[in-house]
Amino acid sequence: MDVIDLRSDTITKPTGEMRRAMAEAEVGDDVFGEDPSINRLQERAAELMGKEAGLLTASGTMGNLVAVLTHTQRGDEIVMGDQAHIFWNESAGVSALAGAQSRLVPNGFQGKIDPVELKAAIRPPGNIHFPPTSLVCLENTHNRCSGGVLTPQDTKEIADIAHAAGAKVHLDGARIFNAAVSLEVPASELAKDVDDVSFCLSKALSCPVGSVLCGSREFIDDALRWRKMVGGGMRQAGILAAAGLVALDSMVDRLADDHANAQRLAQGLANIQGLDVDPESIQTNIVIFDVDHELGPSANLIAALDRQGVKVSSPGPYSIRMVTHRHITGADVDEALGRVSTAVKELR
Repeated sequence: MDVIDLRSDTITKPTGEMRRAMAEAEVGDDVFGEDPSINRLQERAAELMGKEAGLLTASGTMGNLVAVLTHTQRGDEIVMGDQAHIFWNESAGVSALAGAQSRLVPNGFQGKIDPVELKAAIRPPGNIHFPPTSLVCLENTHNRCSGGVLTPQDTKEIADIAHAAGAKVHLDGARIFNAAVSLEVPASELAKDVDDVSFCLSKALSCPVGSVLCGSREFIDDALRWRKMVGGGMRQAGILAAAGLVALDSMVDRLADDHANAQRLAQGLANIQGLDVDPESIQTNIVIFDVDHELGPSANLIAALDRQGVKVSSPGPYSIRMVTHRHITGADVDEALGRVSTAVKELR
């Protein structure tokens, strides 16, 4: 039985074109700013995000951490959604390493933050009892909210409130190209009102390693020191940047296929008794669905699916996440749905 791996789009492998580009990449010492492939990638990424400069980081987590380190001082407060990847999945780096306190506001439908909730969460200035609110973090698409998409207006509304209060705005755009394809707008439109944005090369774009942080020239100059401090000076990493350049030229438009397969997957799951998902809420390549308590916790279904050769992940005790990606075809989706149905029957 072939394994159908729906755990994440991080499992994608580089294409043949990427491997050839990596083998032939021009390289230099990036800590000295002398790697031509990295320099080209950073310039290309900044152009696509509508920012002045870019900085290659080893991962999305590093990109987010470097952004926080650059924008904040120890004892500051960051406001973010209560389902934010930075809060849930980055090992408390903003607290342990940046010394910043996280204040959470609810993530609503598709990961949106209510402007009223944000205003209430931002600390008034001048009170020595409060940490100053120096940064607001957004996420687009939203990992724990079924890949929900923020529109340019959604982002502008939040950014305007933050900026009026003297806070910066960081956009965790790990899958920003998925959002751009879903909305049929340039990625730069989704980042134009934030101070900086990071995006991943190693998720749906199929690169083996890397993310890029983009912002003003001054911001990136400051971020460069923080990247060095957390171990991100990778020397001749042009072999990685070469894959990123291929991805930005050839892997973005095909994300629509992943979205179509996710919709197909959601529609099929909705027809399986004991599973609860609204297909109309699925905008990109992430499908999160609830498991009926009669079937037991999600761990039971995960084990049953594993026996059927389907790998998935779980964001909660009674929920399961499936992610479509370049290695998943429409036929794979149909096969997976059949195996899910069998697994559910095992638990009844």
